[in-house]
Amino acid sequence: MMKKILSSAWLGIVLLFIYFPILVLVVYSFLDTPTIGASGNFSIQNYVRLFTTPELIEMIWGTMSLALKCAVISTILGTMGAIGSFYSKKMMKGFVAASNQIPIVNADVVTGFSICVLLIVVFGMDKDTSIPLLIGHVVLATPFVYLSVMPKLKQMDHSLYEAALDLGASAAKALRKIVIPQIIPGIVSGFLLAVTLSLDDYFITTYTKPATFNTISTYVVNATKGSQTDIKTALWALSTVIFVVILIAVLISNFTINRKAGEKDGRNEI
Repeated sequence: MMKKILSSAWLGIVLLFIYFPILVLVVYSFLDTPTIGASGNFSIQNYVRLFTTPELIEMIWGTMSLALKCAVISTILGTMGAIGSFYSKKMMKGFVAASNQIPIVNADVVTGFSICVLLIVVFGMDKDTSIPLLIGHVVLATPFVYLSVMPKLKQMDHSLYEAALDLGASAAKALRKIVIPQIIPGIVSGFLLAVTLSLDDYFITTYTKPATFNTISTYVVNATKGSQTDIKTALWALSTVIFVVILIAVLISNFTINRKAGEKDGRNEI
């Protein structure tokens, strides 16, 4: 009993340590004070300013567009890589798995600078376009999609795929009808993770973005160095909105996955 209480208390401390700063930010996004730590009155002015300032709206839409493009491309590449690696021979599978670890453990600043040198300096790509930026984000996110999909491939019922081949289905059709539906939870998780990584990245974005383009991360850093108090407090509201949207997306995803798992277990019992 005591062990269970201590475990619960420790879990509570860890969760408090992780989420308390976010909760503080959420609270102050609804206050009219320009400084965290000072008292203030309830106000939604920060949210009004967030959604009525053209500069902020343009920055948000640009960031979301980049994140969605990155997530779509990364999800396709990461899923294809995971499936190809899973059905490859042992040596090739080990090589792909090891190669996938490099962008993960490598420092973002090194990845960003390398992409900048390769695409802009070596290949002479125009930095005023968003192509180097998109490539950089895809390089960052694809390995994490791979890691999200691979466990689902290991958990799926492989006999169904083999049965489909035995019954005359082509490899492509068996992949589309049998494998993909079983790994959808991993694909969705990888997609959401890619969106989050793109929204969060700073170093790769700094080295590869056009001079006139800002994502949320680079905009926040530049804004905190300036003296525009109204912009800073509006960014508190933006952080709250991002947190709530991601929280809702994760809850919906987990609820859907758990419901499908429950339905599958019910059919198996029958």
